[in-house]
Amino acid sequence: MYSGITRGLFPVVQVARAPGLLSYQVDLGPELSAGLELGASVAIDGVCQTVVALEGTRVRFDAIQETLNLTTLDTLEVGRLVSVERSLRIGDELGGHEVAGHVVGRGEIAEVRLEGHDVAMRVRVPEAFMPYILPKGFVAVDGSSLTVGRTFSDGFTLHLIPETLRLTNFGTRHVGDLVNIELDPRTVAIVHTVERVLAQRLAGNGDGRGEGLA
Repeated sequence: MYSGITRGLFPVVQVARAPGLLSYQVDLGPELSAGLELGASVAIDGVCQTVVALEGTRVRFDAIQETLNLTTLDTLEVGRLVSVERSLRIGDELGGHEVAGHVVGRGEIAEVRLEGHDVAMRVRVPEAFMPYILPKGFVAVDGSSLTVGRTFSDGFTLHLIPETLRLTNFGTRHVGDLVNIELDPRTVAIVHTVERVLAQRLAGNGDGRGEGLA
C-alpha cells in the first residue's frame, strides 16, 4: 500500500529485455534504499514492483508481460528518471489517498497549459474508466495522488502545483506522452455497488421499484 506521495525522481541504470520479461535497475540513492529488503514492494511510476536484487543503492525489479501490456514500463531505457515511492509502514502519515500500485491502464496527455505558477494538464483515458473518475475525486497518475478537476467523456484535467512538478516527471511531459492510471478503489467499489443494486431492483420489478436497499 502507498500514499501516492512521490519521493522524487531516480534514474534507471540498467535495462535487460527478454521475451515476456523486462529486468531493470533503479538507483534509489542512500536515503530511499536504506533498510530495503528482497521481496519488498516499491512503486515505480505508480506500478507496484517487487525487489528481486540489491546492489548497494541499485535495486533490480522484474516486470512480466501482463505488467508491460498495461503500463509504461515497457518504454524504460537507461537514463530515464522514474517516480518512486516506498510502501507505507504502520505509523506513516497518509498524505495522499490509499494507492495500491495496481495500474488499470495507460492514459495519454492531451493538453498541457501553464496557468500562473501551476500547470493544467488534460489526460485522455479509455471511456470505460470514466464512471470511476469524478470531479474533486482522487486518481493516481504515475503513482502520484492527484485531485481531479473537470471531467469529460474521454478524460479529465489535473492542476499541478510547483512542488508536484519538482518531484515528478509532470514538469517535462508533452502532449502525446503516456502515463499510468490507477483508479480510486473506494470509488470503484461504490459505483459497482450502486450499479448492482439498481440492476437487482430492475430485475425484480419492471417499474424499477423492486426489492433492494431502501
